[in-house]
Amino acid sequence: MLKNSASHYGVISVVLHWLVALTVFALFAVGFWMVDLSYYNQWYRTAPYWHKSIGILLAIVMIFRLLWRAVSPPPSPLRSHRNWEKRVAALVQFVLYVGIFVLVLSGYLISTEDGRAIAVFTWFSVPSLGALFANQADIAGLVHEYTAYVLISLAMLHGLAALKHHFVDKDQTLKRMFGRKS
Repeated sequence: MLKNSASHYGVISVVLHWLVALTVFALFAVGFWMVDLSYYNQWYRTAPYWHKSIGILLAIVMIFRLLWRAVSPPPSPLRSHRNWEKRVAALVQFVLYVGIFVLVLSGYLISTEDGRAIAVFTWFSVPSLGALFANQADIAGLVHEYTAYVLISLAMLHGLAALKHHFVDKDQTLKRMFGRKS
């Protein structure tokens, strides 16, 4: 099934979830690696180009993901989940979504302060708004860095919680995110 049901995630939600997860971890790894590249390194221009391009595509996927949630709401939580687990899960998911958008926005502000557009591969460019405030690239850079660390930490906790549900609680939480019926 493409759409979500009351008891399980559909194919589109499952693919979007794992695509975003892999992309966030990959962008974090590349970002962590590329900040120490020297000017003479062969990857000095290529790594940021790919990082920005994939970051913009991630933003597009996230917008689609939010629209998809409106069209195909997620399944109800399992009955075995405690109320506090449901509240924490909803809060973490909200912070993950907001964190991704903050990362994209701060990355945009870093990259476009000098007035240059962001080329997304050779497909299209995202125009620059230029410098909107003093020290834009530096401030946005700090926001980008700290948000990335918070986001990756929350994503790892999210994954550990799913493993806890699978191995300790022995419920269907993780199986549902692989598209299996609970």
